[in-house]
Amino acid sequence: MSHLVVAYPTIDKKDFNWIQSIRKKHDERFYNIVDPHFTIVFPVANIEFNLLADHVKKITNKFGTFFFVLRCAQIVKDSFSDYTDLFLIPEEGYRLFVKLHDALYTGILEKELRLDIPFIPHLGIANSLNPLKCKSLADRINSKNIEIVGAINKLDIISYENNSVKTLTSIVLQ
Repeated sequence: MSHLVVAYPTIDKKDFNWIQSIRKKHDERFYNIVDPHFTIVFPVANIEFNLLADHVKKITNKFGTFFFVLRCAQIVKDSFSDYTDLFLIPEEGYRLFVKLHDALYTGILEKELRLDIPFIPHLGIANSLNPLKCKSLADRINSKNIEIVGAINKLDIISYENNSVKTLTSIVLQ
């Protein structure tokens, strides 16, 4: 079992439904497992939940609710598989995701940070073994003037095991 720290965004219902309509057709790996989210801490298996929760609570005391705007889709080759992913990338709020991510990867998480993989704040909406499918979808999305405004007001520590996600705790950003 692994633990992750994710942020389920607060967004307008119509935007959530639009994202889910794309994910239903194009997110073969995660649509049925987890709702749209930003991953802040990637899977860790060797840190006890209580230690992780205490660390996240301590670090997030320095962060409050923050806002973001998604306007762009970008394809990214998955670092761990043959898949290519399609992400919605925050144009506004990007730096706050990075600062939160970097702050969390201190202390007990410091040795878990993967410096060989860049951190790109994102909300995953599609994936495929055929990169051209993701590229085509990205082009269609980027030809429109999408603008999804949202907020991050809590972080969830989740467990991931056997293609199943369970929220263990939520930590409100003050």
